[in-house]
Amino acid sequence: MSDDPIAVYSDYVCPFCYLGRESLAQYQETRDEELRIDWHPFDLRAGKRNPDGSIDHSVDDGKGEEYYEQAKQNVQRLQERYGVEMELDLSREVDSLPAQVVSLHIREQHPYGTWLAFDEGVFTALWQEGRDIGDPEVLVDVATDAGVEGATVRGALDDDDLRARLRERFEAAQETGITGVPTFLYDGHAARGAVPPEQLRRLVEGAD
Repeated sequence: MSDDPIAVYSDYVCPFCYLGRESLAQYQETRDEELRIDWHPFDLRAGKRNPDGSIDHSVDDGKGEEYYEQAKQNVQRLQERYGVEMELDLSREVDSLPAQVVSLHIREQHPYGTWLAFDEGVFTALWQEGRDIGDPEVLVDVATDAGVEGATVRGALDDDDLRARLRERFEAAQETGITGVPTFLYDGHAARGAVPPEQLRRLVEGAD
């Protein structure tokens, strides 16, 4: 079994990414050693984002009301399976780009544990507390709880070079062949979707 981290492609606004991380946390609880996460950002809003950051729902992405209703039912089913409470009545206006910008900065400039606390805090803020993670003040609150100063968050949000690196990460994910999230990669093998803890164990440990 490899000692490499598990690569996780995700977007904070994806409910299945949150559920997938909860599944990963449940698998982690069965391990003697921590399995580190190699986070790879993914941008689900790319084709619908206006220059001012608002979301243009007139753009046809093939996901109509029927799709969202089915997705909501699937989320509810997985909530029950994993024993997770979630805020489901969220506006589709929420954009994760600011959160991903800050997350990338923290991942690059701070210890892994600090990034992990921020990352988990963003998921909690959105899916447990129903807060807008596109709001800089929400990100300041989450970052402060993780031990990062608010000025760092505001500086990251104004950093054009950081945004350019984030876009490169998005493009790299597509070039890797990632078409949906969450996607978990480990030692050359992949699991796609909010798969259960036992499937993540098989992915990492390679045996039943």
